[in-house]
Amino acid sequence: MKSVEFTLLGCGSSSGTPAIGCECATCRSDDARNRRTRASAYVDVDGVGFLIDSGPDLRAQALREGVTRVDAVLYTHPHADHLNGIDDLRAFCYLRRGPVTLYGNAFTLDNIRSRFSYALMAASPSWDKPVLTTETVTGSFMHEGVELTPVPLLHGKWPCLGWRIGDAAWLTDLSSIPDASMDLLRGLKVLFLDCLRYDSYPSHLSVAEALEWAARIGAERTVLIHMTHDLEYSRLAGECPPGVEPGYDGLRVRIGGR
Repeated sequence: MKSVEFTLLGCGSSSGTPAIGCECATCRSDDARNRRTRASAYVDVDGVGFLIDSGPDLRAQALREGVTRVDAVLYTHPHADHLNGIDDLRAFCYLRRGPVTLYGNAFTLDNIRSRFSYALMAASPSWDKPVLTTETVTGSFMHEGVELTPVPLLHGKWPCLGWRIGDAAWLTDLSSIPDASMDLLRGLKVLFLDCLRYDSYPSHLSVAEALEWAARIGAERTVLIHMTHDLEYSRLAGECPPGVEPGYDGLRVRIGGR
């Protein structure tokens, strides 16, 4: 079995935590687990590096966690907090002296081609911009010997993707999971799951909804992600049932391997 290691680059919502101008207890907390950059993950599969989304904190996240290799980016959807750090991919293109492949559904990749067309051009001698290629996905596929499974989700009315890699899945920014996608989530050891705040929200899961979906999916371990400053780490941890926990920036989870 391949070794899969997830690093939570960020587990925050679009505003991050602390939120600008906020004086709530979570934003003023000294607990580092309450400092959340925008939601993203780095996945190392036996040395092959995958980035899930490229949010606006990508450069700082990569420096913090020592990420130097990105072979492909797995996009969930084109909201700014998941996409607008795309220019920082140029560093990884420069290091590899080659393009980085972007995978996503047609909805997301059409958005990228429209907004960031400059990043899809051939390399210049100075590698001063990203050099990216796009691949639309509709089902499981292989990249450098690694099987990747997109999981269709609904984010309000938007068609978004979660991603399953081995026995782990990353499901951020969702309000519902279609029945057909549940079959793609069987037998998970680790689930990273959207959990925005206590109150309901039209395009995200509340705490109660996240716990309901976690129970339905039945992963051995569920880590809550994409949290606002409404959720204080210690309080939420104390409210979670066995097998469920809030995530935090920098958390590393290894699945499989020796």
